[in-house]
Amino acid sequence: MHELSIAQSIMAAVITEAARHPGAKPTKVGLRIGELAAVDPEALKFGFEVLTDDTEFKGLQLEIEFCPRRHRCLDCDTEFTVKDFDFHCTKCQSTRNECMSGDQLEIAYVELEEHEPSPA
Repeated sequence: MHELSIAQSIMAAVITEAARHPGAKPTKVGLRIGELAAVDPEALKFGFEVLTDDTEFKGLQLEIEFCPRRHRCLDCDTEFTVKDFDFHCTKCQSTRNECMSGDQLEIAYVELEEHEPSPA
């Protein structure tokens, strides 16, 4: 289950970003996961919850954006989404194309909530 190691890497990045903003609390982390990344989003969410449970990060939301496989036709330069392993260009029907996206696994953002110090 490599999703748990991915969740650990996400947490390490969140901790690093939170350290850059003393007093701020991370509330949400957003990921972009391509369909070719071979990541099970439900397993990742479960591993993330297990890691954050009983920690100062309990309740930290994990938001996942699924990114479909996109190709660009080398003949007519059209970009299209590959569906059901059909690699034909949607404009010219050529099969000469290259993968443009769908293999990403990246942190898109970390939302932090900053607390103002209370007046003494």
